[in-house]
Amino acid sequence: MMVVETRERICHNPSGISPLFPAILDGKQREEAPASGECNGVEYVGVDVNEGAAPPSVVNSKKVSVVPLVFLIFYEVSGGPFGIETSVKAAGPLLALLGFLIFPFIWSIPEALITAEMGTMFPENGGYVVWVSSALGPYWGFQLGWMKWFSGVIDNALYPILFLDYLQSTVPALSSGLPRIAVALALIVVLTYLNYRGLTIVGWTAVLLGLFSILPFVVMGLVSIPKLKPSRWLVVEKDVNWSLFLTTLFWNLNYWDSISTIAGEVKNPKKTIPIALFCALTLVVRGYFFPLLIGTGALPFRPELWKAGYFSDVAKMIGGVWLSWWIAGAAAASNMGMFLAEMSSDSFQLLGMAERGMLPSFFAKRSRYGTPLVGILFSASGVLLLLWMSFEETIAAENFLYCFGMILEFIAFVRLRIKYPAASRPYKIPLGTIGSILMCIPPTMVICVMVVLSSRKVKVVSLIAFIIGLLLWPFLRCAERKKWLKFSVSCHLPELHGENAENINVPLVDILT
Repeated sequence: MMVVETRERICHNPSGISPLFPAILDGKQREEAPASGECNGVEYVGVDVNEGAAPPSVVNSKKVSVVPLVFLIFYEVSGGPFGIETSVKAAGPLLALLGFLIFPFIWSIPEALITAEMGTMFPENGGYVVWVSSALGPYWGFQLGWMKWFSGVIDNALYPILFLDYLQSTVPALSSGLPRIAVALALIVVLTYLNYRGLTIVGWTAVLLGLFSILPFVVMGLVSIPKLKPSRWLVVEKDVNWSLFLTTLFWNLNYWDSISTIAGEVKNPKKTIPIALFCALTLVVRGYFFPLLIGTGALPFRPELWKAGYFSDVAKMIGGVWLSWWIAGAAAASNMGMFLAEMSSDSFQLLGMAERGMLPSFFAKRSRYGTPLVGILFSASGVLLLLWMSFEETIAAENFLYCFGMILEFIAFVRLRIKYPAASRPYKIPLGTIGSILMCIPPTMVICVMVVLSSRKVKVVSLIAFIIGLLLWPFLRCAERKKWLKFSVSCHLPELHGENAENINVPLVDILT
């Protein structure tokens, strides 16, 4: 027997106006609700829309333009070459240089292309959660959303610690004790407040931080030219640490899909998102390759020195103390930028899930600046709880969880290509169905390798996270039926293909067959 749940479809409005369009979504009955796609000016799967309309909750919010979006993606994925030093330690200069040239073709470009196609097909907050929900149903969309949000919070817990690690060489008091804790907490509070004040502020702050982080490497490159010896680039470490090498590559070249969760806040997303992804991809690859080229070519290879923060020492040996301080300051600024971008992505994802009825309605509440107030507070709280984790454990855990989410995204991308080939795709990867499947094979193989290389501790932690996600869904649905919590679907969002009662709890294996 199929259970049909009822849920209000309302307009989220900060003015407090009562719901306008009640409806029974899962039973496909609508009372006064506008036709799919008419409210928000977004065209979904060939539905004609009114391009001039916009949700009242965001009418007064400033939209993110191309330049800030490029730097938000830059910080979601990279933030500069800080942290890639371990790739040289693990495999030597040659493999490190080749890795950051070749791996983008295997992983980054396919992920960025899929993000461009799906992000313009579903230009709303929630991003990949919406893609998977449309293709596989809200159950799997929720599981993806939980895993991605949790991995994002784990990722964000790194940045306050890395910020302090880069500064402690010039400010020894920050190495331990109360000053270190106080500065870390103050940094989290300040950056959380910037997220609260608005995404455009975050975007332009990212631009300024990005320029400050990139410029010292341009200067270091010019100063290093007389010292470069091409033969140093050909050195390979005798005993390659493949686990560390691949983990470093993967961590520094993923998260291209994260920007999709703020698609609803982007100006003209159908054109802006693909352009921004292309520019950011170019910036990220160059931002890794050239600093590696400088550091490994200008100095003799000593693997024991290539650890996090070593670029500051490289700058000192090439240009002097002043350049070393600039690199250290740039690294600290970079961690601030990555924190800002990650928190924006995580919090707007929760808002998007609430607008789709997957989370309680209070997650959809916006501040007077148009930002997801509750989502920001939840994300900041998660960061505070996870600050105790070590750097290596944090990277491995988030990589494992991220891999699970990417598998679902690849499946959703292919399934939508097969099931809805004529759907409106403002940007479409110039590949047919077979080509799309083949494009997903290399990154899927990378995911399998990353899972195999994960430690037992990481697998146990990830398994616990999986179980929590599996339990959260029935708990939230029970809370909805018992009316413990209020759930609603924004009237400004068109109905998804997967949004029906028949596939809410269908096993993934049945969906694929």
